[in-house]
Amino acid sequence: MTEAAQLKEIARNLRIDILRMLHKAKSGHTGGSLSCIDILTTLYFSKMRYRIDDPAWPDRDRFILSKGHAAPALYAVLARIGYCSNEDLMTLRQAGSKLQGHPDCKAIAGIEVSTGSLGQGLSMANGISLALKLDKKQSRVYCLLGDGECQEGQVWEAAMTAAHYRLDNLCAIVDNNGLQIDGAVKDVKGIEPLPEKWKAFGWNVITADGHDFDSLLSAFGKAEEVKAQPTMIVARTVKGKGVSVFEGKAKYHGVPPSDEELAVALKELGANIK
Repeated sequence: MTEAAQLKEIARNLRIDILRMLHKAKSGHTGGSLSCIDILTTLYFSKMRYRIDDPAWPDRDRFILSKGHAAPALYAVLARIGYCSNEDLMTLRQAGSKLQGHPDCKAIAGIEVSTGSLGQGLSMANGISLALKLDKKQSRVYCLLGDGECQEGQVWEAAMTAAHYRLDNLCAIVDNNGLQIDGAVKDVKGIEPLPEKWKAFGWNVITADGHDFDSLLSAFGKAEEVKAQPTMIVARTVKGKGVSVFEGKAKYHGVPPSDEELAVALKELGANIK
């Protein structure tokens, strides 16, 4: 089995975990969690350096989920690598749970910063990247943004800052699924052409298919070779990817699956249905 095929199988199972926890919670973000899970899978199961038994390892790579509402995707990954349990997943969004609607860095090992206020993650990634450079660390920082999030002005202030300081240990990714809570990104506030805009801000830009693991592996590999520039990977994705009833529909931005929708999803994903 190729690496891409192995990652595809991991992502299939992570989609099942995401949908089950969202269904149990009766709350949460389905569309954006499914659109970004292949990106997270590539990072955590192929590219990023970390130690399961030492989450604070100084030489680890860092991941920041700037689009914090996609927390179910991150939680599913953290459970699979051992930073939380499958039982924890079933407590999503419950009072007192470690797994709230947005990531809390004080609740679970492996979460670098608390996120959720859109537009702020890239600024935090800049600070971490600069600190690592000052400490002469070889660690890399990855930051995932939503495309609707790129309507925030702070994103572009952070873009200028990263280019100014030549943060070549920073790789940002845009989950470019074209939809946000109020509809199509192009209708709410158009942001295209994204690749050209990031280039104009001084970034090295790579475009990728956000659901093709060979494309993602190639993009992250190229990013590692770049010097004196931060890299932006514009990953073209599909909201709700992997389940026919959710794909390409803005209405599932913040809506969990119903009983009927979960049954359809589990069948399409090849899950063992109990």
